[in-house]
Amino acid sequence: MTTQTESDLSSIVESASPKRHSKLRYVAIAVLLIAAVAGWYFWSQKSQTREVGPTYQTAPLSKGSISLTVTATGNLEPTNEVTVGSELSGTTEEVYVDTNDEVVKGQPLAKLDPTNLEQRIRSSKATVKSARARVVQAQATLKETEAALERMKELRQLSNGRLPSQAEYDSAVAAADRARADLEVAEAAVGEAEATVQINESDLSKMVIKSPIDGVVLTRAIEPGQTVAASFQAPELFVIAENLQNMKLLVTVAEADIGRLDKGQKAAFNVDAWPGRRYTAEVIKVAFGSTVTDNVVTYETELSVSNEDLSLRPGMTATADIQVASAENVFLVSNAALRFDPKAAAAAVAPKDKGSLMQNLQPMGRRFWDRDDMAGKGEDGPGQGLGRIWVLKDGQPQELQVKVGLTDGARTEVSSPDLQEGMPIILHLQQ
Repeated sequence: MTTQTESDLSSIVESASPKRHSKLRYVAIAVLLIAAVAGWYFWSQKSQTREVGPTYQTAPLSKGSISLTVTATGNLEPTNEVTVGSELSGTTEEVYVDTNDEVVKGQPLAKLDPTNLEQRIRSSKATVKSARARVVQAQATLKETEAALERMKELRQLSNGRLPSQAEYDSAVAAADRARADLEVAEAAVGEAEATVQINESDLSKMVIKSPIDGVVLTRAIEPGQTVAASFQAPELFVIAENLQNMKLLVTVAEADIGRLDKGQKAAFNVDAWPGRRYTAEVIKVAFGSTVTDNVVTYETELSVSNEDLSLRPGMTATADIQVASAENVFLVSNAALRFDPKAAAAAVAPKDKGSLMQNLQPMGRRFWDRDDMAGKGEDGPGQGLGRIWVLKDGQPQELQVKVGLTDGARTEVSSPDLQEGMPIILHLQQ
């Protein structure tokens, strides 16, 4: 019985031995495959790192000038513009000037038909003569009544008051008073008639419309034969601009920019009529009063403009750049240099399969939490007025803290004791 049992065990062991050797072979093959894959992975990563190194685009640090400007749009206007009208109604007889004509102060511009007014003058002069005749008549009447009153006074003295009667004496006194009043009325009528003559003669001189200033005729709104009605409001017949060699530019400035503007600041502007030309101007007035249009608050600003060649015309639309701050001979860098971040740039151009073999085998969710640059762990940004740029030194970016100054949207003023002209400033990482 024992001999049979030992024989069975021996047969079982012999039958199991080939199976165990087969499993060992499979394990060895699997280990070799894993080692081969790992070796290939590390070789490819090393080769890729060796072949694709970081390349930075740089620009040499240089000095220059920079200015901060406020842009505003407005229209050109004459420094002094006068609207010429007529105080009188009438029919236009002649027009002596046209638009663009240069005129001097007192020069006739147009003439109204004076026929009716001349007739009124003749009539008023006749009224003066009639009033003067009534004055002479009143003087004679007064003289007569005063003489009669004197005789009654003498008679009263001679008769010891018995003659004339009191009623007759009072009547003589009243007659003298009435004659004296009639004379004053006649004299006043003469003055009124003479004043009417003067008014009519003054109106006659106004029938010729004259220029009140030296300047240029901008508009003309009257033609010969046209009726001018000045009953309620003086009609606008001419618009004259004074000295177009000096003009003003009225621009509207936004509420956010008005605090930067001040009298005396320089500006440059262009107009559509001369797109390749820049004109200079100077701020002469910044309004305190605001204008609200569609809930947008703006302030009117006046600039003086020289127009010696008369290339600018009233009403032209101009876009002005007002220089509110400037700096000379300062270090300037491209705004791209202030935005450059080596970590972000490297992450943007890094291969997607970069990392260890185990990291590549891990699920994406677990790998996310292993990142060094995850949100919340980055460095705080520079404070207000401070920034950082990166200098390429020995092939590697080196951080440099700088103080930020003026910017024009493309370049920014920077300052630091460590800055040197010609330093290679990194703009971005080339892919």
